[in-house]
Amino acid sequence: MVVTVIGLGFVGLTSALGFAELGHKVYGMEVNEERLASIAAGRLPFLEPGLDAALSRHLGKNFFPSRSMAEAVRESEAVYFCVGTPYGENGQADLTFLFEALRQVLACGRDGRFRVLVTKSTVPPGTTAKRVTPFVASLGFEPGKDTGVACNPEFLREGHCWEDFIHADRIVLGVSDARSKALLCELYRGMTCPVFCVSPNTAEYIKYLSNTLLATLISWSNEMSLAADAFGDIDTAQAFRILHKDHRWGGCEMASYAYPGCGYGGYCLPKDTNALCAAAGNAGYEPRILKNVIAVNDAMPEAMAARIIKTAGVDSNICIGILGLSFKPGSDDVRDAPPAKIIAALNRAGYRNILAFDPVVGESGFRACHKNLSLRCAGSLEEVLTEAGVLALTTAWPEFLELRMKTEKPVVDCRYALKPSVKAV
Repeated sequence: MVVTVIGLGFVGLTSALGFAELGHKVYGMEVNEERLASIAAGRLPFLEPGLDAALSRHLGKNFFPSRSMAEAVRESEAVYFCVGTPYGENGQADLTFLFEALRQVLACGRDGRFRVLVTKSTVPPGTTAKRVTPFVASLGFEPGKDTGVACNPEFLREGHCWEDFIHADRIVLGVSDARSKALLCELYRGMTCPVFCVSPNTAEYIKYLSNTLLATLISWSNEMSLAADAFGDIDTAQAFRILHKDHRWGGCEMASYAYPGCGYGGYCLPKDTNALCAAAGNAGYEPRILKNVIAVNDAMPEAMAARIIKTAGVDSNICIGILGLSFKPGSDDVRDAPPAKIIAALNRAGYRNILAFDPVVGESGFRACHKNLSLRCAGSLEEVLTEAGVLALTTAWPEFLELRMKTEKPVVDCRYALKPSVKAV
């Protein structure tokens, strides 16, 4: 088959190369010229293990970064939309990029050939049926007859995108016509995981079920950590590690979400939790748990900054060492990252002598998303250990976890990731 993927971010590039790995011919479209040029030259524009090797294998063979929308679309049987759906101040998903991409694709597709338009971007339940399908019809097409309209949500973790695509645990297809269903099932024919064909609303909802559950686990864990602080004399990290010994966890990776830290971040969980909360409100239901999940998450950076200030003392000129700028280890993504929010809270409190270090995030990459923060970026962990008066672990990179063995300076463990002070007996 021939597939066009619109948007070559984490989801789009992984999907494009994943389809190429399955033997399909794939065109990749990207409006960011710098990113497109990097991919065309064989360089990943972000950190994502395994994706670099896949790009090397398929570039110029069955994956083609392209600027020619018309040529790619006319040759394709499926067009995947992997554009951003950010959330605004009211939490609602902004679908501007999606509809602009749809408009451009449909302008190229008036050739009488059936092709399926697939939204892979995360969108609120009802988007495909109530917004995308009428939009396609308004441009003179007949959804289900001359054009398929479907959704295929992704379940990728940053830092594990390639693994999660190739070894997916499930594929969800939101389809409402037989031709689109057959075409998309054929697209995934080489996969061994179960494929679920459901209504578009159900598919969109499943994606939000996944991300809001993870966000809820994180905020619940963080709320429990704050309660532990209030009780006193509780080793919170040890308590949660013992919680995970319950056999019902089954050794699964979900334990990493039911664990305290400084809040969830990155692109997906904040965006999707806010969007579903707003969408439910618009539908006439007030999701009180989700509202409090968001509220707890929004409060965590201030709580962590307060801990750091308490440890640093009243001298606001003290150098505070921030260890970690990405939202989680294994990723260079700093969007909605808790470390940036902690630094912002410290700045507001008058602490502006901030020296940060992250093993993969440099100052230019960080400031591309966070321009107005007062901080300097160090070139090494040793530089921070030497200059800082107090340290804060904000991203649990493996090279930071032995921190207490490297320095006697006070350390605020915002991730509860340093070696436990008491071992199980």
